[in-house]
Amino acid sequence: MKAVIIAGGLGTRLQPYTTFLPKPMLPLGEKPILEHLIEWSKKNGIKSIVLCVSYLRKSIEDYFEDGKKFGVSIEYARSNKPLATAGQLKTAENFVDSTFVCMYGDSIYDFNLRKMIKQHKQKKSFVTMSLEEYKTKLPYGVIETSKNNRVIAWKEKPEIKANINMGCYVMEPGIMKFIPKDKPYGMDSVIKNVMAKKKIVHSFIGKNEFVDIGNKETYEKANREFIQKLGNI
Repeated sequence: MKAVIIAGGLGTRLQPYTTFLPKPMLPLGEKPILEHLIEWSKKNGIKSIVLCVSYLRKSIEDYFEDGKKFGVSIEYARSNKPLATAGQLKTAENFVDSTFVCMYGDSIYDFNLRKMIKQHKQKKSFVTMSLEEYKTKLPYGVIETSKNNRVIAWKEKPEIKANINMGCYVMEPGIMKFIPKDKPYGMDSVIKNVMAKKKIVHSFIGKNEFVDIGNKETYEKANREFIQKLGNI
């Protein structure tokens, strides 16, 4: 099985860190984020990797080369412009011909990927999405009303929770037919199109096993947590 890692974004929310380095190459501890992802894939039995690269791609290619020194095989799907998540995935179409894992190159995962793959096959899914329960406390009082606008409840600063997308998927190669070529296209649009065609989409729920490095605050938080983890070891 192959893992396709989407590593071509501009990382605009992480400027100026990403002026000279693509986001997946930002250091987390002594290694770039992307190396952590490759090691996690390898730990879960996947040693064939496709990197979808675009922005500052030479720094990625020069560092990882063919993957041998990391104990994996690495191929590169290249684009000359940012194509968003699904658009980048489309560039790997010729590299996958069976069930594969797709993940975003700006996240850190620590869940059981083998278990997710096994569930995908058992349920004969077209796509399996990794999800995590997210909780947040609203800063306002929430007022509930009836249909005739009568106030029926006041909940002061309640905690709400929902399942969020971790950005790691197990997919069938047929997913590529739902993505336009050479056009920026989001993964949300693809999944909505897949469900509209009655394809089977399942979820795999993780718990505190995901760090999204989307902006400066989350990047700094990830570094603090990583250093703390090293201290515990």
